[in-house]
Amino acid sequence: MSGNGELNEEQPLAAPAIRGPLGYGDRVKLTGPKGRLNTITLVPGGEFHSHRGIIPHADLVGLPDGSVVQNSSGEEYLALRPLLSDFVMSMPRGAAIVYPKDAAQILSLADIFPGARVVEAGVGSGALSLHLLRGVGASGELFSFERREEFADVARGNVAAFAGSLPENWTVTVGDLQETLPAVCEAGTIDRVVLDMLAPWECVDVAADALMPGGVLICYVATVTQLSRTAEQIRRSGRFTHPESNETMVRGWHVEGLAVRPDHRMVAHTGFLITARRLADGTVMPELKRRASKGEFTDEDLGTWLPDLAPEGPESGEVWTPEVVGERGKSDKVLRKKVREAQKFARERGVDPGSGDAAAPDTGSAD
Repeated sequence: MSGNGELNEEQPLAAPAIRGPLGYGDRVKLTGPKGRLNTITLVPGGEFHSHRGIIPHADLVGLPDGSVVQNSSGEEYLALRPLLSDFVMSMPRGAAIVYPKDAAQILSLADIFPGARVVEAGVGSGALSLHLLRGVGASGELFSFERREEFADVARGNVAAFAGSLPENWTVTVGDLQETLPAVCEAGTIDRVVLDMLAPWECVDVAADALMPGGVLICYVATVTQLSRTAEQIRRSGRFTHPESNETMVRGWHVEGLAVRPDHRMVAHTGFLITARRLADGTVMPELKRRASKGEFTDEDLGTWLPDLAPEGPESGEVWTPEVVGERGKSDKVLRKKVREAQKFARERGVDPGSGDAAAPDTGSAD
């Protein structure tokens, strides 16, 4: 299904509003009589088409958020602005996203506050970036780092589509974090570091250099082996408090009259979160009594569990690959398609995802 209509290219769409009456440039989630969801961008002259009728975009403009509108055949649709969680679950993806349940935990556990200076690596498809930008507010700064240009392009397109422009307080750097972070951020000036990458243990030291004393390091990993490797490296660095690890599971409930029960399906494991605080230079953490002593837990013991730590084991980059930890990679052809989708997504809002300048908008469409 798609929307169409003639556009006045001399009048670029306004930035999407987050409250108030619906207007051109806003994304709108339409829920039909059978509960089917369609998301459109309101554009001058645009129309939402289904096999049962048409809704002109002009019929939605000026209505309060949460209104009901009829199509040409009399069917009713509920119109609501998508929440951030709705947006990230439906936006184009170049890489797997951080689910809203984990993004919420990251904002809480890392204590992302308005005005904070935050480093994020990698940027993926921009889902976590959107949450972090909302957390730091207009007075904060987000420095995002991504190894792959294609992922960075998808993220820029998605963020521009949601915000209406590329935020001035958001910097995206393409390159390896260990090499680029010291050049972008002065040592000891960062409040929080969020690592969402294949091998975060490789970046523990550079993260410690960037963080100010008391700052928070939080890592998001998918597998138990990555969890163990990251936690041990944080301990070995001697620059952080003892790491704390957890995962979040959310189970929905069906509540309708007397039929009250858990949903049959749930999003269970998505990833682990590891959190630690930066120590002041020269500080030595007291040894935990419940932790095994060095004589009881040796490098050889770790090597049996983590191959790259074995005395004659392979290099880390040879062991820790996306395929080994179960990540589904995308071909270059698919990634180029996702970049085009994300950029089109941004242009529907009248935004050039490359520069943040206003561009001629495309027609609105249903997802």
